[in-house]
Amino acid sequence: MPDKLHKTKGIVLRTVKYGETSVIVTLFTELFGLQAYLVNGVRTSSKKSAGKAALFQPAALLDMVVYHNDLKHLNRIREYKWATVFESVLSDISKNAVALFMVEMLSKSLKAPESQPELFQFTEDCLLELDRNAGTVVANLPLFYALHLSHFLGFRMTDNYNEEYCFLDMAEGSFVNEQPHHPHFLEGNQALVTSQILKAQQPSDLDEIKLNHDFRRRLLHVFETYYALHIHDFGTLKSLPVLREVLG
Repeated sequence: MPDKLHKTKGIVLRTVKYGETSVIVTLFTELFGLQAYLVNGVRTSSKKSAGKAALFQPAALLDMVVYHNDLKHLNRIREYKWATVFESVLSDISKNAVALFMVEMLSKSLKAPESQPELFQFTEDCLLELDRNAGTVVANLPLFYALHLSHFLGFRMTDNYNEEYCFLDMAEGSFVNEQPHHPHFLEGNQALVTSQILKAQQPSDLDEIKLNHDFRRRLLHVFETYYALHIHDFGTLKSLPVLREVLG
């Protein structure tokens, strides 16, 4: 089967050095989902390749023309350029920590190279909102992304919270009317805030949810546990300790 050329957007998830001048880039693409590409000559000191490596830093949004063959685990990119030139996501320490958290969550959640255009659109929108917002929206965005990402992965939390159904059973992914017989549940303000974030339709809604740093840290840890309960070998997030410090 010959390789075919396709235009697609991609979100850089990870870049690994390969040989003297090349890299292997893992991207979440709009057309093909999770893909790995070999990119030659981006790590040389020549004028032609100057700045090319910067395009492959995690969370970068690219427009690409790629060779694609379903039978290959490693394809090639013919053309690539910025799809969006971020104003602050790649340079602002706090925003970059949020972006790396989102990228790591996505990387750990994707298990196969299947097309998921709605998930791509959601992640791209969150990165663009991260770039254009500040303050409370940026601080709450990791919580928003973690909760709403689960919708695309098949284990979304059901927002049926009320005065009676006020315990969040994380094994079931819904609010229940009595304390579960296992340790993985939320109650009180943590359950209430989780419901508020689930109700948020877009990142700009997060400006109304005022939380302190320690509360966010605890909730992020809980959401990490939620993913570990529902995704085999999810493990722990390396970006989370950095995010906790930066958002403090």
